[in-house]
Amino acid sequence: MTAGVSVVGGVRRGTLTLDAELHVEAGRTLALLGPNGAGKTTMLRLVAGLTPLDRGRISIDGVVVDEPATATFAVAESRSVGYVFQEQLLFPHLDAVDNVAFGLRCRGRSRRDSRAAAVRWLERVGLGEHAGARPRHLSGGQAQRVAVARALAPEPSVLLLDEPLAALDAVTRSTLRRLLADLEVTTVVVTHDPIEARALADRVAVLEAGRLTQEGSPDEVASHPATPWIAGLLGVNLVPGEAQGTDVSIDGGALHLAEPTDGPIWVAFEPNAVVVHPGRPAGSSRNVWRATVTEVTVEGDRARVLLSQPAGVAALVTRGSADELGLAPGVEVWAAVKATELAVRPR
Repeated sequence: MTAGVSVVGGVRRGTLTLDAELHVEAGRTLALLGPNGAGKTTMLRLVAGLTPLDRGRISIDGVVVDEPATATFAVAESRSVGYVFQEQLLFPHLDAVDNVAFGLRCRGRSRRDSRAAAVRWLERVGLGEHAGARPRHLSGGQAQRVAVARALAPEPSVLLLDEPLAALDAVTRSTLRRLLADLEVTTVVVTHDPIEARALADRVAVLEAGRLTQEGSPDEVASHPATPWIAGLLGVNLVPGEAQGTDVSIDGGALHLAEPTDGPIWVAFEPNAVVVHPGRPAGSSRNVWRATVTEVTVEGDRARVLLSQPAGVAALVTRGSADELGLAPGVEVWAAVKATELAVRPR
């Protein structure tokens, strides 16, 4: 077994069955993405020792900490893991310094040494001047930074972050990103934000319904989404089809590829590659189809236009074009996309 975190196995909790294999190299950061109820927080709790496995094995830096088959289970307090929850869970009767020092005191360090280390960590997260403040006098972002400092003060081997940036302002987010980049600690961060994942992580893993559906670098996942949920998160169109050569049969029609392939595939393309016309366009594009506008959402100077065919496909047009074309739910249009804009992934 190697350094870092390794989870192989699963657990059943209520209606969720989590069964996944996850590995994070020592000193690297993995972002865990997925819809609500997919098992992301359960995965963190498994690593932290707050939820035991039903089957499989978890190791941290080569040491097995949970293995039901051998009755091995290291309690949370004995694992070198720092955990920042969505709710900061600060002690309301303690000031910021004593909240951060708490974990150090539990590990046997003196009150004086613990408080001195806590002050240094508060300074690193930009809260040195708030060391004496109690949680009720801190903003949500400040309280979250105290929670991060508390998790890092014992210098854990593994840091677990559950939506760590949700309560932070832009300046604090930048400070925390720099801090995490400087630390040589194996990190797993749960997030719903692909931009946050790209900013923080070396690799991205996606959990859906308790299963790992994709893993790779942020660029790999962004350029080749493996499931409709990932594509939707990234704003990419993803259409299932059956390919034979350069022809792809899809629900209600067909698409044509620039390069031949065969078998069940996903066809991915960016919304800004879809051109919307009021009538059938002239030209050489083979990928032209008729559709009905089902929804129009204005996003700044752009408008995102959902089409009935293929179901759920979106086009991104300028707000001026949307007004000029009179795009609104129920309007009939023609859509076109070049074959060179289509990317293919096995299904």
